[in-house]
Amino acid sequence: MSEHSRFSLDGRVALVTGASRGIGSAIALALAEQGAQVVLSSRKQADLEVEAERINSRFPQRAVAIAAHAGKAEDLQRLVDGAIARFGRIDILVNNAATNPYFGPVLSAELSAWDKTFEVNLRGVFLLTKLVYEASMEKKGGAIVNVASVGGLRPGLGLGVYNVTKAGVIMLTRQLARELGGTVRVNAVAPGLVKTRFAEALWGNEAILERVLAANPMGRIGMPDEIAGAVAFLASDAASYINGEVLVIDGGGGEP
Repeated sequence: MSEHSRFSLDGRVALVTGASRGIGSAIALALAEQGAQVVLSSRKQADLEVEAERINSRFPQRAVAIAAHAGKAEDLQRLVDGAIARFGRIDILVNNAATNPYFGPVLSAELSAWDKTFEVNLRGVFLLTKLVYEASMEKKGGAIVNVASVGGLRPGLGLGVYNVTKAGVIMLTRQLARELGGTVRVNAVAPGLVKTRFAEALWGNEAILERVLAANPMGRIGMPDEIAGAVAFLASDAASYINGEVLVIDGGGGEP
């Protein structure tokens, strides 16, 4: 097997949640670039169609769009059923969808904010992973990459509720890697501050951005495609002996 082919995803089917923008959009494109058929999912079909067309304009017939709420069991079942009906298998699952409806001290958060964040960021990851595993990976194997956060590894001001759910994603990653090892590899990436609309409340705040840049050896924040490359690697055979790991992608530090 050549070095090039070890990174190839030719013949594989990938499902990416939160794929209509930001990191998820970049991941979907990166997987398609490596040859995968990609199922894009997020809440809004219209937004997904735009991203699918963007990919298909470069790599014809590589991307399809299936809208689903990442926290709702019936939506996730429909998503998996649709992907299997279209392609017959799911080889790569990227759990990227996330929400953060609350910014502030943990103990000041309303229970509704806790529930919504947990529903999408952790419960939804568990549900979709279970559905994909039972529908395809249990028999055919595969690779799962969860998008966590450096906030799941160390605390940060204002993002406590979000960080707790991402810590849960990291432990879920490690637990599943232990339980499914040998047939399905499960890894995670933990991005630092990335320039997306999702994180604009942080990088758009001058005081927070200055603090991050001052502490970061690279003197800048990340870009979505820098996360996408790591996900494509972890999904490929080049990472065939990597399991249960959390790859931090933060330029060397500097979180708020």
